Amino acid sequence: MIVVYGITNCDTVKKARAWLTAEGVAYQFHDFKKQGVPGEQLDEWLARCGWERLLNRKGTTWRNLDTKEQGSVHDASSAKALMQAHPSVIKRPVVDWGGDITVGFDRSAWELLAHS
Repeated sequence: MIVVYGITNCDTVKKARAWLTAEGVAYQFHDFKKQGVPGEQLDEWLARCGWERLLNRKGTTWRNLDTKEQGSVHDASSAKALMQAHPSVIKRPVVDWGGDITVGFDRSAWELLAHS
């Protein structure tokens, strides 16, 4: 089963979910705000994707952090702590395709994964 992780009101997550629905791809949705950040999955994402790729430094949550908190992120462990404290700082959506993990919405990559 494909699992989409994100936040309901995120525009990119909305676009991604709409695309999956339009393509007829079944998936489950995990809302960070309502269900929290799953620790075991976060560890896997960090190991497979890297903390730099998962950390959304362009978003409002990151920009609203004070410079001390931003500066404290320098490795996977510190990034994980920040992501658990501020789930909105995780780049979205994170999708577990049942083997592959993607971060963000990339239509061409998703077409290959969704229809393979």
